[in-house]
Amino acid sequence: MPSRRPPEPAEVRAALLAVADWVDDPAAPDPPRPDRAAAVRLSLAALEQVAPGRSVEVRIPPFGAVHCVHGPRHTRGTPPNVVETDPRTWCALALGRLRFDEALAAGRLTASGHRAGQVAASLPLVDPS
Repeated sequence: MPSRRPPEPAEVRAALLAVADWVDDPAAPDPPRPDRAAAVRLSLAALEQVAPGRSVEVRIPPFGAVHCVHGPRHTRGTPPNVVETDPRTWCALALGRLRFDEALAAGRLTASGHRAGQVAASLPLVDPS
């Protein structure tokens, strides 16, 4: 199976900035679904590049899931190391508007397994300035 093309940093940044107002303002209307999907999918692809591996599964339903973080590879059943959150929270993390530990403490994401927290070291995925 051919691997997909890694996204360009500018492409990831543009997709995330397209949803930044929605991320920053909980009262803002949802951006179009294709914009939300692009922001999540491109940022997940960027995460795969900056944290290569197969030991943690990051799930952002309904738009995508990836494996990342170097370590033992999981191959069957439910992975032992999982991070899961909603698209708005993920985009906030990727943009640097929210820290992983803050999202975890607020119940905005779940992280199971001893390697799941290693995803935090790769966030944000774009320069937050």
